[in-house]
Amino acid sequence: MPRSEPLPRTVRLLLLARVVNQLGAFSLPFLTALICADHDVSLTTAGLVSAAFGLATIPSRLAGGGLADRIGGRTTIVLGLCGCAVAQLAIAASTSLAWTVVAAVLLGLAFELYEPPSQAIIGESVPERQRVRAFSLLSAALAAGGMGAGLLAALLGRWDLRWLFVTDAATCLVCALLVRLALPRDRPAPRPAPDRGDQGERDDRDDRGRSAVRPLRDRALLTVLATGTAYALINQQTVIALPLALARRGLPGADAGLLFTAAAATTVLAQPLARLAWTSRLTTPVALAFAHLLLAAGLVGYALARTLPALLASAAVWSLGDLLIMGRVYALVTDLAPRGGSGRYLAVFGTSWGIAATLAPILGTQLLAHAGTTALWSVMACLCVLLAALHLRLTPRPSGPAGLPLGRTARAGTQGAAARS
Repeated sequence: MPRSEPLPRTVRLLLLARVVNQLGAFSLPFLTALICADHDVSLTTAGLVSAAFGLATIPSRLAGGGLADRIGGRTTIVLGLCGCAVAQLAIAASTSLAWTVVAAVLLGLAFELYEPPSQAIIGESVPERQRVRAFSLLSAALAAGGMGAGLLAALLGRWDLRWLFVTDAATCLVCALLVRLALPRDRPAPRPAPDRGDQGERDDRDDRGRSAVRPLRDRALLTVLATGTAYALINQQTVIALPLALARRGLPGADAGLLFTAAAATTVLAQPLARLAWTSRLTTPVALAFAHLLLAAGLVGYALARTLPALLASAAVWSLGDLLIMGRVYALVTDLAPRGGSGRYLAVFGTSWGIAATLAPILGTQLLAHAGTTALWSVMACLCVLLAALHLRLTPRPSGPAGLPLGRTARAGTQGAAARS
């Protein structure tokens, strides 16, 4: 792929809009703190409210995929962003714990609506050879916005935590306006072909480019969902458990912010890595296995490091693996989806983050309490090595436009096609 080949205008505008949205995406980490400070409840109660938000994001993600395929990506994105803005303003204005809980659940129900259509628009707007690069740039755009979000949070959080939610709502509305004005009008999705059995479904996909959209019956997608959920669970530990782990090591918990910034900066600066010739030649299973080994190396660094510079280096190594995973895995899910079904496939895969957001706090705190910091990161590193081996054996290889395998052997491509039938 030529390095100078530009991405479509639609993708570039969507990436810009997501940067704007991410600039305000700093309120959620402070939801527990706001509930404790304003409503004088225990940390356990505040944590349950946050868990309720996390559970609500799972149906939100599924609804976003279904709406994207039925009413269009642009409309769904705008609907989700406006819903988030209303819920965040309700949290900022709530005067009782009950109203805060209702607003937090409503925020969860709207929070993931715009993710599947955003990913589907990117996947469907670029040729297959550009998908990995496009999804890697989405990850970089969110990281770049996150770096600015941290600075805004530091400024506004010293004034009043409620203003974090007001500002987040404002960026949601600005992003919705950009999407509404800049993205092309939605086009109706193709009508699903009638179900004539497995052979008929394969014929529909090959001859007319479409098939019945049944993501939960697609064995290849379910395999990617299983490994993706395990990855998301590990990823969430580096966010949720990291401040607690630093404190147990005698380091300031606030240093986690420096590690987050280092990881985000690495994600942005390392974008050319996704376009190197040798990384482009790697098959998807090999690339994902290599990426998980990088994650394991970073986590081993977390387990052994005792100084801030060593932790920063570990965060950089971790984020390199994360960068390679995000580009490859979303391109893979997009390729697995039949025409008109990208939104629903990406939505089902995206539930991995909701599951991880619910389980990660329990797993991380229990490991820290009963085994310690070194054990926490060591267990996560071992899980990464296991996932690397599973990717080499189980992960399907994308098939090309004509149904021909893009991997090194036709047998692997045939196995992937059989898994999708």
